[in-house]
Amino acid sequence: MMQGLKKGTVHSLPSDLAVALTQTVQYLDLWNDLTPLGRNEFICWITSAKLPETRTRRIKRTIEELTEGKRRPCCWAGCPHRVKNGR
Repeated sequence: MMQGLKKGTVHSLPSDLAVALTQTVQYLDLWNDLTPLGRNEFICWITSAKLPETRTRRIKRTIEELTEGKRRPCCWAGCPHRVKNGR
């Protein structure tokens, strides 16, 4: 993980997303301002892509959504790896 980037709750920050987020201070600040759960949702959404093209498109969309003020991925049901209700 690149220095200064906060991680999610379950998933590790992938290097390709880290590179995109460190392109500008704005992206870094927007990412770090998310809750750990919000960061986790974006990471899971990106890493769940089956094709490299989809993954690349999702990273680009993550940057766009962050700059639009979104705090969770659009149209994403949520991380299936997260334990719900503490169970």
